[in-house]
Amino acid sequence: MTPPAAEHVRRTRNPWGEGERLRTEILEAASGLLSELGGEAGLSIRGVARATGVAPGSIYQHFRDLNALAEGLHEFECERLLALLERAAAGPADPVEQLRAQLVAYCDFALANPGHYRILFRRPDAPPPDPLTTPLGQVVGVFVAGFERCRDAGLGVRLPGRDAGLMVFSTIHGRVAILLSYGTGDIHEHLARTIDQLLSLLVDT
Repeated sequence: MTPPAAEHVRRTRNPWGEGERLRTEILEAASGLLSELGGEAGLSIRGVARATGVAPGSIYQHFRDLNALAEGLHEFECERLLALLERAAAGPADPVEQLRAQLVAYCDFALANPGHYRILFRRPDAPPPDPLTTPLGQVVGVFVAGFERCRDAGLGVRLPGRDAGLMVFSTIHGRVAILLSYGTGDIHEHLARTIDQLLSLLVDT
């Protein structure tokens, strides 16, 4: 568990040449702070330095400013989510069940980590030529690939894989945002029903 931001962590200096390890530790500490802060708005270089157990100057050796740190954290959280989605697909053999498991894992991540989830949607400094090449776009690409697997297995997919993946992602993101803000009852049940409805609409099993 990441220590509270107010505490200064005593840290053992990394051996010479292990700067990348410190960069990872900085991102892990910043990620832990997202749970306390609920998003990037409260992040600061000094707060992340305290949580990592280093001087603020050590942060600047890896991130030129707070914006660069937040961008690195955005990529870090997208990579963490991608790993979760990959593990979710490793269980079921059926491609529809694999896709369903990944969508459930995505929702579970969002509900359990609202601060981390918000930073996934951090606006890039410059619009990319193809949104699917961004860190968040790679998450969407997981769902695009899921529909392609369904088609490769001989199932009828009613939209091109890219369109189906974008539609599912946009719908699930909207449902998560609404339920986090205004949801009542069993949020997991609501989202599971939405996932099943979307898959039944898009895949002819």
